[in-house]
Amino acid sequence: MITFFKKSSKEENVYLRTMPLVADMHSHILPGIDDGAKTIENSLTLISELIDMGYRKLTATPHIMGDFYKNTPAIIHERLIKVQQAINQKGWNVELKAAAEYYLDEWFMEKLRREEPLLTFGNGYLLFETSYINPPVQLQEAIFLMKAQNYKPVLAHPERYIYFHDNFDKIKEIYNMGVLLQININSLCGYYSLPAQNIAEKLVDNRMVHFAGTDCHSVKHIQSLQMAQSKKYYAKLLTLDLLNHTL
Repeated sequence: MITFFKKSSKEENVYLRTMPLVADMHSHILPGIDDGAKTIENSLTLISELIDMGYRKLTATPHIMGDFYKNTPAIIHERLIKVQQAINQKGWNVELKAAAEYYLDEWFMEKLRREEPLLTFGNGYLLFETSYINPPVQLQEAIFLMKAQNYKPVLAHPERYIYFHDNFDKIKEIYNMGVLLQININSLCGYYSLPAQNIAEKLVDNRMVHFAGTDCHSVKHIQSLQMAQSKKYYAKLLTLDLLNHTL
């Protein structure tokens, strides 16, 4: 006898709430200005791979870091235009924009204190990162200044910061301050470390993820992304109300 099993209503609801990601808001695909793509050819290779993975909207977020990557809006926009022209020549169906990933250093703090216009994506979202090892002493002041200037602070890849690995409550504290959290998809397959994977999964379990980013720098990240998409926590990630869908 053949038996047909019907999905439970819970399973159906999860399926209905699952939406594929077509917008990425964190990548390093502009050539020659940070530790991402080195040439325009590198940029096109990465973009082509991301298109094949289903992405149709890409936001490049080059590093801005006082001591290493002294990028400016003019530099970033100039590279954006070059890549956009190359995409147009290819006739590819993808929307490309640019913002930045600001490193929380004294240089960034001075920009905030002077109320210097900063690069954002979407509806005023401001992507920032910190040291991977040491908790930033100016974090609360930075958050206050960003929000006071009507930015919506987005903390890049909190799962990668070692100072959070044994202190998940600290992430909750930042979350409760109104900071949006973005995890790297590659964290879900252990690309960075097992502790980073554990934190990423815990953030998904607690529904504390606002954005999912590729943080794509190179082809090896593409290969890892393909692996991450086969993981159960990637499927679980897609059931969250991610703000990627609003971009």
